[in-house]
Amino acid sequence: MRPVGVVIPTRGDRPVPLREAVEAALAQDWPVSVVVVVDTPAQEGVPVDVPAQQGAPPDGTACRDVAAQLAGVSGPVRVLPNSRTPGLPGARNTGVDACDTDLVAFCDDDDVWLPGKLAAQVQALRDGAEFASCGIEVEHGRHRVARLAGVPAVTAADLVRSRMVMVHSSTFLFERGRLWADESAPAGQNEDWDLALRAAKRRPIAYVDRPLVRVRWGGSHYAARWADRIAGLDWMLARHPELAVDSRGAARVYGQLAFGHAALGHRREAARWALRTFAARLGEPRAPIALAVAAGLVPARAVVSMLHNRGHGI
Repeated sequence: MRPVGVVIPTRGDRPVPLREAVEAALAQDWPVSVVVVVDTPAQEGVPVDVPAQQGAPPDGTACRDVAAQLAGVSGPVRVLPNSRTPGLPGARNTGVDACDTDLVAFCDDDDVWLPGKLAAQVQALRDGAEFASCGIEVEHGRHRVARLAGVPAVTAADLVRSRMVMVHSSTFLFERGRLWADESAPAGQNEDWDLALRAAKRRPIAYVDRPLVRVRWGGSHYAARWADRIAGLDWMLARHPELAVDSRGAARVYGQLAFGHAALGHRREAARWALRTFAARLGEPRAPIALAVAAGLVPARAVVSMLHNRGHGI
């Protein structure tokens, strides 16, 4: 059995979900070691072992607080500060650096792995794949919706045509040293889509089409940061020009840009991107939704909440 290093970035502000994420990773029927990376400058703390009472507390307040949140957790867990670029990609890469395993997996600090997740994914890698994902169960409030890809492998063309929310960062399992999160992603936006797309360009992503990760959308740090989301989409268009070639994929991205500008009250920009959306694909639903938000007919947050209840995003 090939042990898996599990990287869980955190800001330390979600103690209950973080503990649940760590305990679910440790409960897998597979050998794991967990690295919890606190997204603060490296000078704020030094690596520590958990349970905290078994070793000297870290010098930094954030690391010390996270270690305390995980006190008593049974299993191999380390808490250390982000030693790279501040933000989610740097925290992920810090965790990958700290792993001594051939395989690495990501989990967000508000998500939970379901039983059998790692065993199924490691099995999927045995046919020559470098990168694996799996289905998810989206949880928003009292609603839970399974999101599956319906395929045994995800290609780069699939990820250009659709963001494929079920290829979620908390499902990622890959061979260490092959790929790294890109720390230039603005505010960490779309670093997971970029990573999956780069992986799929190398080889198709092995996909286990069962919901093996519960993704909790209610507490996302990114859901309503519209300026950051716009910057992240611009970054993706610049990095992956093929996104503007596929008409369906282009319309989706343009529609998201229209909606982001509408949510910020940028009516002219929202209209401009909506027109580009219609030009790429007349049937793309994000354009009329964005125009409705821009016209003040419906609040952006109401649209997002309704979609999240159905397991979808904008």
